[in-house]
Amino acid sequence: MSPAGKQDTMNEPRPLYCGRPDTAGLSDSLRDWRSAGMPGGALVLLPEAEKDRLPSIQAVLAAEGIAHVGAIFPALVKDDGFLREGALLLPFDRLPATALIPSLPADAAAAARRIADAVEPHIAGNGTTQSTLFMIFDAMVPTIGSILDALYLRLADRVAYAGVNAGSETFQPMPCLFDSRESVSGGVLCLLLPDGRGAVLDHGYDAPQDIVTATATEGNRVIGIDWRPAFEVYREQVRGLYDVDLNRENFYEYATHFPFGILLANNDVVVRIPVALEDDGSLFCVGEVPANSMLTLLNAPRIDSVRSVNRLAALLREGFGGVGERHLLTFYCAGRHLHLGADSRRELGRLREETRAPALVGALSLGEIGSLTPWGYPLFHNATLVCRPWN
Repeated sequence: MSPAGKQDTMNEPRPLYCGRPDTAGLSDSLRDWRSAGMPGGALVLLPEAEKDRLPSIQAVLAAEGIAHVGAIFPALVKDDGFLREGALLLPFDRLPATALIPSLPADAAAAARRIADAVEPHIAGNGTTQSTLFMIFDAMVPTIGSILDALYLRLADRVAYAGVNAGSETFQPMPCLFDSRESVSGGVLCLLLPDGRGAVLDHGYDAPQDIVTATATEGNRVIGIDWRPAFEVYREQVRGLYDVDLNRENFYEYATHFPFGILLANNDVVVRIPVALEDDGSLFCVGEVPANSMLTLLNAPRIDSVRSVNRLAALLREGFGGVGERHLLTFYCAGRHLHLGADSRRELGRLREETRAPALVGALSLGEIGSLTPWGYPLFHNATLVCRPWN
């Protein structure tokens, strides 16, 4: 893991959006940072459409002496919009401790050991300084929930946990994580941020009363529900509750609007979005579904967006003292964006208004990591917004 530098957020330049991230365009955009004092490090967020520009971005930042890491997402978040061009550069006085870990083992415990071995030497051992372990996984890693379970057994609450998934919205493999030298796939990018306040997240779903059981699962696949083929039960539930007739041809069009909710013992709901119907009638979800999970069918149009935004704003006030003059780092689930369509932009606008953030900066994510309560157990989510003040 690359060592951390001392943070001095008062003197850092603000996050920078470059609309034309070729060599000339990025060099021009960096003039804003030169006038404010060039940062020593940056987190770079790229939309998938700009992935071929990565080598030139790496070269320009290296020439400027800016150590950097980053990830490629379906789109960027900027204020109340979703952009599929340009690049976002989020500055550090110095790059914090980072680890770019490619090709995680299929065994979740082994993958967690690799992450912990990289992170643990940089965690303060005296219990007086807390850090946030911010992880950006390749969305193609199929065992993120199990990795988080195993990682918590190793690191416990010595860090707060937060993060997101990067990659292609088509869920096709591609190198989506990078540092100044290379880009990798199948792995995770870890940043050890220098405070332990983590991030806040919310999805705004209410769970209906109808509950079924995932009687057969395999990682991200739900094979059986209530001892019957998963799609057969799912189709009946969608037809009965929402009067929509699912078939193989229209599955992706509609299924993103009707995700599963996994009911937890504390009555919280973790969302899982079905994104593919397999030939055997099983359902492939974004994120693992443990065997014997209690499931309910959620209806995205019933997301209480106002309540969700108000809750996020309240959590930011509690955990961070509000946003103030800082930009608000915001990751927005791609599935939620599909659900809400144009309303997703209005939701971002309400978030900015309610938090009084001068700007929102972030990306469209393919899964989110965090706890629904402060310093709670880390979980893998779908359909959430993840927020944290930046600078």
